[in-house]
Amino acid sequence: MKALLISRDTQLYAEIASQGAARVPPLNVGASRVSLRDALERPLPDAPSLIIVDISDADAADGDLLERLTRHYSAAHFMLMTDNHHPDLLIRAMRAGVREVLQLPLVHRALHEAIDRIAASAGVAAMRDGKILAFIACKGGSGATFISTNFGYALATLADKKVLLIDLHRQFGDATLYVSDQRPAMTLSDVCQQIARIDGPFLESCLVHVAPGFGVLAAADDPGQTTEAKPEHIDTILRVARQHYDYILLDVGRQIDAVSLRALDTTDAIYPVLQLALPDIRDARRLLDIFRSLGYVTDHIRLIVNRYEKGGKLRLADLHAALGAEVLHTVPNDYIAVTDSVNQGIPVLQLARGSAAARSLADLVEVVTARRIPEAKGLFDRLFGRGEDD
Repeated sequence: MKALLISRDTQLYAEIASQGAARVPPLNVGASRVSLRDALERPLPDAPSLIIVDISDADAADGDLLERLTRHYSAAHFMLMTDNHHPDLLIRAMRAGVREVLQLPLVHRALHEAIDRIAASAGVAAMRDGKILAFIACKGGSGATFISTNFGYALATLADKKVLLIDLHRQFGDATLYVSDQRPAMTLSDVCQQIARIDGPFLESCLVHVAPGFGVLAAADDPGQTTEAKPEHIDTILRVARQHYDYILLDVGRQIDAVSLRALDTTDAIYPVLQLALPDIRDARRLLDIFRSLGYVTDHIRLIVNRYEKGGKLRLADLHAALGAEVLHTVPNDYIAVTDSVNQGIPVLQLARGSAAARSLADLVEVVTARRIPEAKGLFDRLFGRGEDD
């Protein structure tokens, strides 16, 4: 999509151009004009799809000029930006067909949401519309990293989905070690440092490729590099990822900070992971209280109970009563298979495909994707080594 920016602010031009280049497909801000009059006097030979007008310094005459410009570029979509209130001009703009008005200083998320609406109305189809699922540990050692990484492998392998896992641990992230012995060439911090370059192929090139369709964006090896990641970087990465992957899994860890909150704000579902023990339940209650205070939709928060054993003193019903949240899934206590998987850095589905943990992950794939495909029976049979005579 080609865009024309009308503004005297060169910094605003650079900001919009950078954000536009990060989109997939990119927004090409290929031309600029300093005023509405300048835009009318020097029309572009090729009409842009989007015209962005900074009306911060508008005066009474600009209403007429804006109406003339909308008639001249009748097929274009218009977006206004302002740091002041211009009620008369805004009313005239609405009558001329302008539907998007953004406040300055520019909020990047608002800009991209507005462009998305314009692209949708113009019939520009996104490449994909990936779902973002966050796994967060209620307590240290809950097993959230094991579940998120191995679930990603299961989702790609069993459901034939294109899956990206992003390790958001701010310090000592080790998600790649759970499923691979490869050393990451690029990390989340490296991507943030080069955020202006990001597009689908660049993001794909930064991943540790665990299996066809499954890659991991590793956390920084050096905790000092975590300062490079900023909330607006996460916005950009996730926006590009949604368009190139069916599922984006976030291994959040336990930290609640500006970066993790920005990531959690974008999720389609949040899966707190805990074990059925009082310390885990206590920390889970605190975490859920934070989510409720942030206004997160309760239906999007589902618990995963790890190392679950039937017949214990604490039951799932007790957990539901204590936390007021639904249990989405339980992962059985399969210590040997899980320990071997973690120690060798091989997904448990690959290492011990007949284990209880592997079967539980296969079940979780069906729960999350909300469908059981009859044609996939052969795939599951091959995975678990069952023949037709079994």
